[in-house]
Amino acid sequence: MEFLKELWAFLNVRKKLWLAPIIVVMLTFGGLLILAQGSVVAPFIYTLF
Repeated sequence: MEFLKELWAFLNVRKKLWLAPIIVVMLTFGGLLILAQGSVVAPFIYTLF
């Protein structure tokens, strides 16, 4: 949790808040790919990319 606080403080101080949505989307897609790696849904998810 401390990492997220430091990341938010860094983005806030450096005026890079526009990076926050990009980071969230990348983490979401990465988590989706990792969770669906061994499941039946995997072929359908890979067709999106």
